[in-house]
Amino acid sequence: MNESPTIGFIGFGNMGGAIAQGLIDAGAVEGAQVVACAAHYDRLAARAEALGVRAVRSAAEVVDAADVVIVAIKPYQIESVLAPLAGALADAGTMVVSIAAGWTLDTYRQAFGEAGERMHLQCTIPNTPMAVGKGVLVTEDVDSLTDGQHALFERLFGSISLIERVDSAHMGIAMCVAGCAPAFTAMYIEALGDAGVKYGLQRATAYRLAAKMVEGVGALAIATGEHPGAMKDAVCSPGGTTIKGVASLEDSAFRGAVIRAVDAIEQG
Repeated sequence: MNESPTIGFIGFGNMGGAIAQGLIDAGAVEGAQVVACAAHYDRLAARAEALGVRAVRSAAEVVDAADVVIVAIKPYQIESVLAPLAGALADAGTMVVSIAAGWTLDTYRQAFGEAGERMHLQCTIPNTPMAVGKGVLVTEDVDSLTDGQHALFERLFGSISLIERVDSAHMGIAMCVAGCAPAFTAMYIEALGDAGVKYGLQRATAYRLAAKMVEGVGALAIATGEHPGAMKDAVCSPGGTTIKGVASLEDSAFRGAVIRAVDAIEQG
């Protein structure tokens, strides 16, 4: 694969923009190596200019220009948008990375037939912290990439995310934990911030403390592999302040509320 590939985005909303931002800031690519299209060209052009990305008006222009095509449109749009481009996407030199929830390698093959069989495709579900190089990329454990494309995929996306491979049947729940839960975590940070303000902290200070704490706990968990319960126990001294807060959260069914939120997504 080209060591300086052109990355193309079909769709450049919040998630596509987050990936591009992360890749550029990490030095994995330069803005000039990125090309994007979106439904609303004026909005796209403004976002693209801020990143130094080239805005184009059609998906066909993206496919023609790019070595790596990131499919970043809504799941329901994929068949209509990609059908005219399926043959071009099946070109041996093109790597296709899908970030659409619910679309797997088998889904693409069923939708696009012979062209789908020939595509060099990896299906993934990202999350927005990729914008700052702290993301998670849930990645289907089957794909049709070449060895060179595998290496490029790991180099690009490994620079801005933890790449976690799961089987096709569990892509949905993995998406919920990694892709939906940032909203839950942002609510938790906001709640901690409100509590800090209640007791006199400046709001910006309270938010910074809460956000950095969340980042640090996550980093510690990844670095050590320690069970979350053990990490909690390590902070809870007998008769101390932290265990009183933990007990209050248990009274409020904190963990149950989180699980029910996941249930609502999975069963909704």
